[in-house]
Amino acid sequence: MEKLRIDKWLWAARFYKTRALATEAVSGGHIHVEGARVKPSREIKVGDQIIINKAPYSFELTILGLNARRGPAKLAQTLYEESETSRLKREEIAAIRRMERASNPTPDRRPDKRDRRRIIRFVNKNQ
Repeated sequence: MEKLRIDKWLWAARFYKTRALATEAVSGGHIHVEGARVKPSREIKVGDQIIINKAPYSFELTILGLNARRGPAKLAQTLYEESETSRLKREEIAAIRRMERASNPTPDRRPDKRDRRRIIRFVNKNQ
């Protein structure tokens, strides 16, 4: 296999759960091949450079293999190689998001009737 549709490859490489989602992402401009926006039917080959934007992350990949069938995750990871700068940026964003989540703790339980009344009184008093 020398060439494969980009939407099929994204699905087989496990970036998207369904081919429909992969097609939608490509049509929406979230996927760039060799720096250019492409259509879902665009054929890719080994060695192409792909940029995948899945908010808030961005993947910069080089295609190492083509597979039209979706297989196990270990096999999917052999289809591409992510650039070092892309991986570092993603890890940095993930660390920032973890810190934000830690600084905004969630309550232990939902507010009961008494708590809701206090919240309503507080909101109405400050309006």
